[in-house]
Amino acid sequence: MSPIERAELIDELLRSFDPPEDSRVADAWKAEAESRIDAYEAGRLSADSAEAMFARINTR
Repeated sequence: MSPIERAELIDELLRSFDPPEDSRVADAWKAEAESRIDAYEAGRLSADSAEAMFARINTR
């Protein structure tokens, strides 16, 4: 399986523990995530390294 396929499987397994969700909210989050991925791939959005993110979190 590709990394994306494995991540999708993990997501599905984790969701199986959650109560049913409002499909409108789930659809909105899915659209937001896809929009951010598209923006990142098109170069309109940058990303920080995990190290930089954790450093920011740990300074709060």
